[in-house]
Amino acid sequence: MTAASADAVRRAEIAAAARGWIGTPYRHQASLRGVGCDCLGLVRGVWRECVGPEPERMAAYTADWAEAGGAETLRDAARRHLTPVALDAHGAGDVLLFRWRDRLPAKHAAIAVAPGRIVHAHDGAAVAEVALASWSKRLAFAFSFPPRIAAASSVHAKA
Repeated sequence: MTAASADAVRRAEIAAAARGWIGTPYRHQASLRGVGCDCLGLVRGVWRECVGPEPERMAAYTADWAEAGGAETLRDAARRHLTPVALDAHGAGDVLLFRWRDRLPAKHAAIAVAPGRIVHAHDGAAVAEVALASWSKRLAFAFSFPPRIAAASSVHAKA
């Protein structure tokens, strides 16, 4: 298998894992497929399924954490564990971070699943696949998942 075909298979695996969360109700700070998650919980759950154990423990956070602190906390965490991707080069399987408003830190995450399509969770709705077009003006950062941890197995039911 070539490196390009291995990358395509990996991206398809991540996109399929993200789509497996569709219909999961929104629950702030949760990360349990079929039970509840927020946008970060979706990324955490797909990480567990496609990479392995989570790389760091999540601290509790309030709904207004980005507005209150002003720091690029989500971007900084992504930089610690994911590989940055140019915004115009992101593809299926990449994590996308969005700003709700100009001049505010990025605080919403989604996973690209196909050209122009993302899976995300937001307050008041279940995890859904939607068009990226309505979110594209808010797109701030893109990252790719690292390779699977060698000893990792698929984990579906961790909080």
